[in-house]
Amino acid sequence: MRIEVVRGDVTQQPVDAVVTAANQALKGGGGVDAAVHRAAGPELVRASRALAPCPTGQAVVTPAFDLAPVRWVVHAVGPRYRGRPQDADLLASAYTAALACADGVGARSVAFPAISTGVYGYPDEEAARVSVAALRGASTDVERVLLVAFGDRQERLWHAALG
Repeated sequence: MRIEVVRGDVTQQPVDAVVTAANQALKGGGGVDAAVHRAAGPELVRASRALAPCPTGQAVVTPAFDLAPVRWVVHAVGPRYRGRPQDADLLASAYTAALACADGVGARSVAFPAISTGVYGYPDEEAARVSVAALRGASTDVERVLLVAFGDRQERLWHAALG
């Protein structure tokens, strides 16, 4: 699998599947989740709520509806950061569960935001390391992963984590 860092809007990436940083209720939140829900349209809320709740560290997949040319939205639930040892495991699991969902629908390219680094408070430098390690260690048929940085700092952190 090839992992690339790009800067931009996760909803604008030419991929098969877009990952959103979801909450357990899958009802659409703020930040990237709100942007994905706005771009995909109201059908996304109905489809995702039917799959709720989704435990922390897990993911579910729905059609992307109006988010063309993207075909799938993967709703990955990362942890709220509390400084616990299991936070990193749950964050890594959210990334690998998202890849497993992508595999399940045959997606070969996936765009990820920085899961849990917004209102969930995960320190962005640690989150970058955890996400890259999880993706590199995953067994998947996905061929291309885009790590989509919204700003300069996240872009630099992901580049550093990739080495």
